[in-house]
Formats: sequence, C-alpha cells, structure tokens
Amino acid sequence: MMISVIGGCDRPARRERLLDGRCCRSMLFAVVAIMMLAGRDVLAVDAVDSVGITVSDLDRSMDFYHSVLGFREERLIEVDGDAYEELYGVFGMRLRIARMRLGDEYIELMQFLAPSGRPIPIDSRSNDLWFQHIAIITGNMDRAYARLREHKVAHASSGPQRLPDWNPNAGGIRAFYFRDPDGNHLEVLQFPAGKGAAKWHDADDTELFLGIDHTAIVVADTESSLRFYRDQLALQIAGSSENYGPEQERLNNVFGARLQITALRAARGPGIEFLQYLAPSGGREMPADTRANDLWHWQINLESSDLKADWQTLRDGRARFVSPGPIMTPGDLGYDQGLMVRDPDGHASLLLHRQGKKP
Repeated sequence: MMISVIGGCDRPARRERLLDGRCCRSMLFAVVAIMMLAGRDVLAVDAVDSVGITVSDLDRSMDFYHSVLGFREERLIEVDGDAYEELYGVFGMRLRIARMRLGDEYIELMQFLAPSGRPIPIDSRSNDLWFQHIAIITGNMDRAYARLREHKVAHASSGPQRLPDWNPNAGGIRAFYFRDPDGNHLEVLQFPAGKGAAKWHDADDTELFLGIDHTAIVVADTESSLRFYRDQLALQIAGSSENYGPEQERLNNVFGARLQITALRAARGPGIEFLQYLAPSGGREMPADTRANDLWHWQINLESSDLKADWQTLRDGRARFVSPGPIMTPGDLGYDQGLMVRDPDGHASLLLHRQGKKP
C-alpha cells in the first residue's frame, strides 16, 4: 500500500538488546542510542535485495510479469541438492528460479518442480496473515489500469481508488489491487506530487511501470513485528499512517477496513510495509506447516554482510528458523551463504551473503 516515504535517522550500530519501540520515532532518542552503542559491530543487514514469489508454472508467470508488467529476465537457473533442501526446508526439492528486473528492483519467481506445494486458498482475503504483495509504481494510473484490463487480469479491488486528502500521508495516492495467474495479490500505485521517492517523479513517460516501491505484509501486531524487522534486522522506520474509509475498503476489498500502516527501509532496495488491520478482526493465521513450496509463500531476500552475526542476533531474539543455521551454497544463485527465518506471523525472510563480500 500506500504511504509516503519520509527520511529516517542514520542506521545505528548493532543492538545486543531490543530497544524500546519508541526510540526510533524520535531523532533525539536515535542520536542518544547511537552514542550509547558506539564501538560495537555495525548491523549486518544492509539491503532488501529482492522479493521471492512461489508460483506453479514458471514459464506462465515469467510471460505474465514480462508481457503485462514489463519485468525483464536477468537470470534463469535450476538447483537441487542438500544445501538447498536445508536452506528452504523442503526435502527432495528441485527448484527453478527466474530473477526479473523492473527499474532498479527485482523479484525472483520460484517454481518447485518437486515436491509441488499447496495452492493459495480460494477464499484468501487481504486481511489474512499470509497476505503479501509488491507495490508496482506507475506515472499514469489510467493507462496502467487500461493495460491491465486489456490483459484481463483478475481484479482484487473494484477499481483504482484515490485515497482522501484528509489523510496527510496517503491523501492523493491512487492504488489498485489485482492478481497474478496463481492468485497472488499485486498492487499498482501512483504517487501524487510531494509523496513517494523522487525517482518516481523524475522518470520519463516511456515506461508505464517504473519499479517496485515496497512489499507489504499483513501483521497481527505492529510492535511485535518491529521487534523483529527493526530491532533484529536493522530496518529503519520511514513513515506511518492510519487508513480507513470507503476508498480503503474498496481497495482492500474488506468491508470496514481500518489499517495501521508502518513503512520500513534498509539502506538500499524496496521498503517493507506492515499492514495491521485494526478492524475487522478475523484475519486467518499463516498455517503453521507452511513451506516454501506452498503457493502463498513469499520471501523477502535481505543482503547481509555478516550472516553469522545476524544468525546470532536472531537466535538471541528467539526467531523461528527454517534453515538450521547459515548454509553454504554452491553460489549458483549469486550468493555463497543463506539463512531462512520467519517473522512472528510466519512471513519468510532469506538472509543472503554475496560472494566475495567481507563482513
């Protein structure tokens, strides 16, 4: 979704203990925290590399993301073996991955040739806790919506919605939810002047879809999610908003929707947004037995300069691991170590260490 990104404080040094959630909302407190923590190792997670999406038919999905949305293939590879089984937590797996680029941002489409996983529930709703999407930016919502209609995409919203001006952080933003061939939610979003990153306004009009601003996840409790993404993974709060009203209800296709939205960012890459439904209640939890080959599985790929240190921080915070520890990989996917972990609601992050990058 849909809030403007504002500047944040500098990235602090590695925290050995969780900080009070209020500290990062004040520049003064942030400066004090940095002074107190001076001399410790720097935080290792420094970029959101890409967003991974599990699909049932990679060729079909690649065609959709390219022909409809303008993504371009960067790499196509197939992997199997013990290291990847431990990394993804799927025994006997064979995996095809297509890395695709839009603007400066990337997605990775993943098809598990073996074993296949379960489909997205047919009655999946935008307030279910397995919900995740990417927000694709356009400079012209009318043209973008017409393009999607030409390709007969499945609507998830009734149509593009303009968020009301009474909301200072979200007013004037136009947004529309739709679905890919597997039923994954996607969003196309247009920022008005004065909102969003400068690059979305500086782009020329030769490309209809410009890049990915953020990925959004539904969370049960914002403070619990902040303890994971901010205090353990070092992402910084970049903005917040409370959204409600008929436009929001029609966008999410959830009657009575009232959302607390919190945006976070790393030094590079798209942001991560929390969508906490203050109303209505009743969003379903992520199935406890979710695996990476299930079609509702998404993952946020985070680049780390010190995976061992991140692993220790996450262990100290009692995180839920998929991988038994940092896994040495053959490097086929562009990184030589990886670690998969789940947040308090079950959303997956894959921490990866690039080949040749020193702590």
